[in-house]
Amino acid sequence: MEEISDDYTYRLLACAYTVHSLLGPGLLESVYEKALTYELTQNGFKVERQVPVAVLYI
Repeated sequence: MEEISDDYTYRLLACAYTVHSLLGPGLLESVYEKALTYELTQNGFKVERQVPVAVLYI
């Protein structure tokens, strides 16, 4: 797995901050998901939405 750089983290958080600043609180999760997907894509990130994850709960 590749190491995540400080620049990568900064850019990702900047996208999330932009979405939160523009939309504010109180909307449906799906609205934030679409907005964050847009911001991340515009900033060069590869995005996959709602990817199934196997969970083992014992």
